[in-house]
Amino acid sequence: MTRSSLRLRLLVAAALSISAALVVAGFGLVLLFERHVERRIDAELDNDLRQLAGAIGFDAAGSLVLAQRPADPRFDQPLSGLYWQIADETTRLDLRSRSLWDTSLSLPADSPDLTTVHRHVLQGPARASLILRERRVAILQSGLQHILRIAVGIDQADVIQASHDFAGDITPSLALLGLALLAAAWVQIRIGLRPLEAVRRGVEAVHAGRQSRLPATYPDEVLPLANEINDLLDAQDRAIARSRSSAADLAHGLRTPLTVLSADARRLRERGQEDVAHEIEALVETMRRHIERAIAKARLHPHRGAAASPRVLVDRIVGIVRRAPRAATLAWENEVPEGLKVALDADDLAELLGNLIENAAKWAHRRVRVSATARDGSLELAVEDDGPGIPASQRTSVLRRGVRFDADRTGHGLGLAIVGDIVETYRGALRLDDSAMGGLRVTATLPMRERG
Repeated sequence: MTRSSLRLRLLVAAALSISAALVVAGFGLVLLFERHVERRIDAELDNDLRQLAGAIGFDAAGSLVLAQRPADPRFDQPLSGLYWQIADETTRLDLRSRSLWDTSLSLPADSPDLTTVHRHVLQGPARASLILRERRVAILQSGLQHILRIAVGIDQADVIQASHDFAGDITPSLALLGLALLAAAWVQIRIGLRPLEAVRRGVEAVHAGRQSRLPATYPDEVLPLANEINDLLDAQDRAIARSRSSAADLAHGLRTPLTVLSADARRLRERGQEDVAHEIEALVETMRRHIERAIAKARLHPHRGAAASPRVLVDRIVGIVRRAPRAATLAWENEVPEGLKVALDADDLAELLGNLIENAAKWAHRRVRVSATARDGSLELAVEDDGPGIPASQRTSVLRRGVRFDADRTGHGLGLAIVGDIVETYRGALRLDDSAMGGLRVTATLPMRERG
């Protein structure tokens, strides 16, 4: 895939979307876990508050005592991160867990309701951040009402550490989930783009001549594109037909004036105006070559679905060409296998073969051979002779219209140019080489018509 690939763009977009979603989901899960841990801790701290409240008593001197201390051993471990404290607002006396050591909890200077448990986050021993649950209770002792503030706190670092541990545990799972979602997105992209691939194959089939139009079997989202392509093909066929007709009409319309000019040139020559006559004849010949080229191109008919058999056409053209006195003395070899077909209109293939075979007959000494080889979906159609050939330095130039190689004094320089036009129209290739027979070998590579 290249940077301009639609699959790559969709895959990158999916990867970015999945990554963003998983990051948000990860943060959300960690936040939910943190809140769950905090609620769990709040519940445990509330339970400790109830145990402390139920164990509060007074001794004979009126001092606070606990009938039973909380069972969690961290309350007895200095600076363990879990603390409790009971402060008597009436007598200014207090009880503290051993974990507080020589410090105390600095409770907010508020007065919570007696029935409400308050939650605070404040600084505790060793500058630790504590989650604190506080409750005020009233106890009547010896006719004196004692207002007690009971507080239990835990180091918030425990919650933070639990969140970090959870994030570390869930990250690999989210990464695996991301890979699974990315694989699913890739499958979805491939399935979703299959109709476009089907359109591409359909256009290729139209171009190769296996079908004339795209079928109407695509999904609703792709069908308008297929219909537009079919409409474009229809418009192109109409435009080609109009252009071909206009070019042929123009070429035929110019032939009569050229014939008149040729007659005028002959009369001028008879009057002794040789230079003027020669100049007019040269212009007439140049225009005639252009007209013949235009007519040949106008006859090109690269319609979709065309098919022609080279073997049949070679037999037919050779049968016509060998009627000429000189061609009748040549040995003709048709080595084109039967059953092969090219995706060319029969008239266009006949024009191509006719020019090549006529050129070969013109220059051959004794032999002309036509052969064909199927290779990689194309047909290499070769016409060769045992004549003088064309020098390698002139092979490129002779393919241009109106250009003849040095030994040619009779031709118009159009034959190979017309062949080149036909080959180019059907997106083939034309190559000139030395023949094993001693002359020229012209090879036209043309698209094959699939069987069926």
